[in-house]
Amino acid sequence: VQLQASGGGLVQAGGSLRLSCVASGRTFSRYNMAWFRQAPGKEREFVAAISFSVPSTYYADSVQGRFTISRDNAKNTVYLQMNSLKPEDTAVYYCAADQSVTMQVTQNQYDFWGQGTLVTVSS
Repeated sequence: VQLQASGGGLVQAGGSLRLSCVASGRTFSRYNMAWFRQAPGKEREFVAAISFSVPSTYYADSVQGRFTISRDNAKNTVYLQMNSLKPEDTAVYYCAADQSVTMQVTQNQYDFWGQGTLVTVSS
């Protein structure tokens, strides 16, 4: 599957952005999807994940209550709604897809990655 992320940009602290990730292929509904991010000079870290079934979601503590991951299988798209943004949310955000039975939070479990979209939060 190929992933195309978009929606990044420059926003002031306290503002909102919605990221989108469109997947190619017909089996999108069978993939667990996730967002990771990498800030300058830091390791890439998990942000949020959504399972292919039910679906269920899971968030990093740092974004819990501020970010919401969702998916629209009819549009082959996963979203990340980001509210109450902080300067420390500044990073390149990547979407990823995984076919495991259970939802994963470690990046080495994900098989497919998008190209990343830059989010910059000014103070």
